[in-house]
Amino acid sequence: MPTPEVVIALQQALAQALERNESLAGELRVTRAERDLLKEKLAKFTRQLFAASSEAAVLQKDMFFNEAEDLGAQAEPAAEESNDDSDKIDVPGHKRAKRGRKPLDPALPREVIRHELPEDQRVCPHDGARLSEIGVEASEQLDIIPQQVRVIRHERVKYACPCCDAGIRLAPRPAQIIPRGLFTESALAWIATSKYLDGLPLYRQAVLLGRFGGTDIARNTVAGGMVRVGQAVQPVINLLRDLLLDAPLVFGDETELQVLKEPGRSAQVKSFIWAQMTDGSGRDGTGPPIRLFAYSPSRSTKTAMALYAGIRPDAVLMTDGYEVYDTVAETHQLVHLACWTHCRRYFIEALQALPKDQRGPTQLAARFIALIGQLYHVEAEARRDGVDTDELKRRREQHSVPVLANIEALLLANLHGVLPKSLLGQALHYLSSQWSKLKRYVEDGRYSIDNNAQENAIRPFCVGRRNWLFADTVHGANASANLYSLLQTCSVNGIDGYRYLRPPPASE
Repeated sequence: MPTPEVVIALQQALAQALERNESLAGELRVTRAERDLLKEKLAKFTRQLFAASSEAAVLQKDMFFNEAEDLGAQAEPAAEESNDDSDKIDVPGHKRAKRGRKPLDPALPREVIRHELPEDQRVCPHDGARLSEIGVEASEQLDIIPQQVRVIRHERVKYACPCCDAGIRLAPRPAQIIPRGLFTESALAWIATSKYLDGLPLYRQAVLLGRFGGTDIARNTVAGGMVRVGQAVQPVINLLRDLLLDAPLVFGDETELQVLKEPGRSAQVKSFIWAQMTDGSGRDGTGPPIRLFAYSPSRSTKTAMALYAGIRPDAVLMTDGYEVYDTVAETHQLVHLACWTHCRRYFIEALQALPKDQRGPTQLAARFIALIGQLYHVEAEARRDGVDTDELKRRREQHSVPVLANIEALLLANLHGVLPKSLLGQALHYLSSQWSKLKRYVEDGRYSIDNNAQENAIRPFCVGRRNWLFADTVHGANASANLYSLLQTCSVNGIDGYRYLRPPPASE
């Protein structure tokens, strides 16, 4: 039999071993959790680098060379338009027109080409009588005249007194946006529209100008012209901002921009373009929609407060979950709404991080996605039916409010049972932190469920940014923001940006 001392020593050794085992088990759990988090992040970054961002990306992957063949093989030649009732298909209750091409814009200039029978064929084959014109059969085609570059020569006539040398006078120089500039206002309008609406970089435009005009034009000259135009439109931008900040509903967002030559900052430091928009400007919200962009070197609260200074106190602000907007809303006593699309995106990332064979509908992320889908189903049916804001509010109260209750219950049941740093944990904590702002949209039919309108407005800027990658200077970034604002506002209002910027021809 072991002695009492040996038993005590063995008991102490066992206790130490159990304690050591528990410590190692805890370390193993932490290590496994860290490993899973790192694997999850790696999978997310791999998807961002290599996976298609949308179905469109997959379809467009090889279209650089075979777009015409790929799309053309699936298309039919456009049918000519006709006003004949014989082209109608009878359907109970109404007539449906046969499919055909849309009529060409009636505002386009037209050249009429008459096709007539030769004189020797204008005879009736039955009785020999001369045929008389009874009408025409018309069809239209779209024609394109290649871009033409021309030179405007300004000759200022000098006048002198024939009796003395003191009476010399010179005709005044016409007003120009860039005095003694190389480009006319029409040329500047074309360059701005091509860059800020069509995403055509300035260096490509310089090549085009050289090809059409036979003269080499430096890219810096073209860029300098855009900076001057962007500065010149600042008063218009100020007026647009006043109208936007007076609107009942304002959307806000921001995106990155790299500025190479910014005083006191390296070229690698990211700057930002802040976006603001409204679909109904003015105090009553019935004014034209407005899209505004503003450059800032920072994403700070100070910048946001400056951009929203003067916003009406009872306005509604729709943003993502960036915390500086909370300060803006609280300071100006705004109704702050959060975006359900941003919230849903977190759960989609969490679901995609799982192996494909585990992404079933019973997964927690999938359950949240399905519930959010029910909220959007209510919105989609309301848009389809064209309901007014009062009816939309009624439908939300009837159908969306119970779904929100289910989302909240599911959130509370799982919020503290998931690792906070995991993708699913981040999704749950984002939903929890934004919940009061996310559920608020059902209170009024005028409120939006998401910030998609703002993201769609900022997308043209992001597309253009990918084409020219960065701004060279702060002045260039400010000019780009102003011209984007003006041209995107024109676009959303159905106004031709080129015609808006250029001076009207003398014939007009």
